[in-house]
Amino acid sequence: MKNLQQALRSGNWRSLLACFLYFDTGFTVWVLYGPLAPFIGKDVPMNAAEQGFLVAVPVLAAAILRVTLGNLYQSTDGRRIALLGVLLSAVPAVVLPLWPGVPSYTLLLVLGVFLGMGGASFAVALPMAGSSYPPKVQGLVLGLAAAGNIGAMLDGFLFPHVASALGWQFATAAALPLLGLAGLALFAWGDDRGEKTGDTARALGSFAATLAGLVVLVLAVHAGVFGPGKTGVLLLPLIGALGAIALLPARYRAVLAERDTWVLMLIYGITFGGFVGMSSYVTLLLTTLYQLPKLEAGLFMSLLAFLGAIVRPMGGSLADRVTGVRALLVLLALISLGDFAFAAWMPPLGGGIALLVCLYLAFGLGNGATFQLVPHRWKGKTGLLSGVIGAAGGIGGFYLPVVMGIAKENTGSYQMGFATFGALAACACGALVLLRTQWLTWASPASVTASEPAPSPVLGQTATAGE
Repeated sequence: MKNLQQALRSGNWRSLLACFLYFDTGFTVWVLYGPLAPFIGKDVPMNAAEQGFLVAVPVLAAAILRVTLGNLYQSTDGRRIALLGVLLSAVPAVVLPLWPGVPSYTLLLVLGVFLGMGGASFAVALPMAGSSYPPKVQGLVLGLAAAGNIGAMLDGFLFPHVASALGWQFATAAALPLLGLAGLALFAWGDDRGEKTGDTARALGSFAATLAGLVVLVLAVHAGVFGPGKTGVLLLPLIGALGAIALLPARYRAVLAERDTWVLMLIYGITFGGFVGMSSYVTLLLTTLYQLPKLEAGLFMSLLAFLGAIVRPMGGSLADRVTGVRALLVLLALISLGDFAFAAWMPPLGGGIALLVCLYLAFGLGNGATFQLVPHRWKGKTGLLSGVIGAAGGIGGFYLPVVMGIAKENTGSYQMGFATFGALAACACGALVLLRTQWLTWASPASVTASEPAPSPVLGQTATAGE
């Protein structure tokens, strides 16, 4: 406890708290469709694949928006960006309660893009929280800020009960007081000491273009412009990501030529993608697979999200001691085994809950361990890398409910969905095994210095013996 107090006092703890509240309420808004999906489905006709797409759109939107929002953070005061994010993420909570009659599926997709602004807060909240703290406590501090994942717990407790009493459209307004609290905390305590470079006007234009472009892309996919049925849905993340990357300045796109960037993107696509994707879909999973009542399914979703969020700082603290590399080797193996066990067994309710608990614990610890590595590997670029790697996490979170919905619709079972993500986790673990020795040279606590480590080989080039 004393060590924790000393760590918090080594920087601006009030700003850290404001960043936590920003990410917490943003996360609450971000996965709002998940616990409300069974209620929405009663009023808006949808098949299983369309339900999966609806809850996945906010996840994807956050993933893509993180790239240009992280770029904007690199050139502008993070406090101002955070306040803008609060306002934009409040749009669905204002529109839906005031909308006359039942909104269309198309409108829900458009508002889902704005819900994604809540998840995009990651690209601002984390680097701003860590900007006033020394490198030796970055794992702990970033883990505490990112424990705002606990906002998903509020979704399961709050929104289903309000929806049962007052209707699901009015339930969305329950997010407004939370967003107001975050906005006040940011206005009073937000403090960004990060290094700033680049053109603010251009960065803001890139962000605005990304937001508008996502709305157009989502509607185009729904209309079948990129192919019928599942084809357009599966292509959507690729198209959106390429568009966002094209808007980045050339000097920032250079990080995508580094091998380490792609490996961490894959890892975070498994850990955070698993957390947010399952949080968006687990209510539907429990109601369809185990026929749980909607309120009970929402409660289980809250408990699982709480577990995954509360252990994230522990994952960062653990990585501070043993390095994120060693921690992730174990955690990725556990995630892979858990997914394969679910696919092979398709357990009854008790076994299913037990496996989900294990997966969420591994997701949360893995999230903290992954971002412990970022400030050490890319000193001075944490905002940009938080956006890029965070985008990969969001894309992983997009594909999980989409693939689960497709698997259920085509096979009548979720087995292929779990098996797919088990295989991806095994690939990420294998890549980390191959890179373990090289990464430990810069990730080890004993070797971390104030200087930026040597860059990893550019894709397509061979590492030298001295790396």
